[in-house]
This record gives sequence, structure tokens and C-alpha cells, in this order.
Amino acid sequence: MDVSEQVITKELIYFLKNIWKLRSPFYLFDKWFKIIKNDPRTIEANAMCLATATKDGIPSARMVLMKGYSKEGFIFFTHFTSRKGEELAENPHAALTFYWEHYSRSVRVEGSVEKLPFADADNYFSKRPYQSQIGALCSDQSKPISGRDVLAAKERELKSKYSEGQVPRPPGGYIVKPNMIEFWQGQTDRIHDRIRFRKPKENEPDGILTHEAEDGWVYERLCP
Repeated sequence: MDVSEQVITKELIYFLKNIWKLRSPFYLFDKWFKIIKNDPRTIEANAMCLATATKDGIPSARMVLMKGYSKEGFIFFTHFTSRKGEELAENPHAALTFYWEHYSRSVRVEGSVEKLPFADADNYFSKRPYQSQIGALCSDQSKPISGRDVLAAKERELKSKYSEGQVPRPPGGYIVKPNMIEFWQGQTDRIHDRIRFRKPKENEPDGILTHEAEDGWVYERLCP
């Protein structure tokens, strides 16, 4: 058994034996995320698949980077005029999926989406490297162009126009406020462990299938 397998086993044993103590899905997410983020093999611990849909329910998905999380929800930034931005404008609901291969773990999130205050987006954008700021500004995200040379020309134009610290902010920020967070721990026997936190329905929790958690959540075990 290598180091990663030892960590998985130790964490899984704790997870299964002490799930009744893990009253908050955000506490558990924070615990998992910090372990994975601090593993030197991890490239982008905060990479997540963001799924949105049109008002007619036609879905689309893409990878984005989570830029923050708290009990309020999960934060990401993008152009309001991008495809995901346009879909969120007409259907403000989304799903997120994290997958961390080295630990055979995944987290799924579903919830409503709200725009963040412009001050939050300004603060985030001001901390990005100059080239990243230029790259974000030169892209009319999700819109067709005739070739990469269009982007190269736009990049040169913007660099001649804006110096470091002067690049205007194009993206906006969103927060996904979850009503469901599911934790998946893979097993070699394929009988995986799934624990789902969600908002309760009438007459829940029942103490058998659903159990009380903190901050108005209940949790339950799902078949793999």
C-alpha cells in the first residue's frame, strides 16, 4: 500500500465511522479539499465541471476554476456574456462536479446561482497576473471568430492601450448556493460510498434513512 492508499484508508475509516459527527457538508468539503490541495501531485484541486441549462432545459457543461467557498456557496468568475453567463441569466440554477483521481473522490453540488457584487469581481480581477487580465479582456467569450490571429491582434492592441494595473475588468462573479452536496468515495470492490447532504422534505429527518445535520441540512447514504 503506497502513501496515498494509506491516506485514503485512514480518511475513509474516519469518514464512515464518524459521519454522525460531520454535521456540515461544508466542513467535510473543506476537510477533503485541503488534503487534496496540499498533495504535490494535484495540479488543479479547484477545477470543477460547471453544468448550466437554457430556459428550455438544454444542458451544457465545461471546466472552470472554483475561486472560493464558504457556508454560503461556491464561487467562480466568468463573462456575463459567455454561453454559461447567458444561460444563467435565463435559468439561474447549476450543478458542479469535482473529481480528484489520486484519492478516488468526487463531490457533486446542485443549487441556485446568484451574481456576486461588482466589488468582489474587482477584487478578484485586480489580483490576476497582467497577462491573464489581458487574455480575459481580449476574449469575447464563446463568440465565433475567423481565426487565432484575431485574438493575437486584440492582445497586441490591448497591451498597447493598457499598462499593468490599468486593465479594466471584463468578467463577473457568481456564487452557487447549494441545496444538495454529495460526497463520493470510490472503492476497489466497486461498492462505492455515497453520502448526500440536502435540504429536508416534510417529515424529515426520520432517523432511519435521513439524519439531522447542521444549518438545516439532512444527510443520507445512497446506493452506489
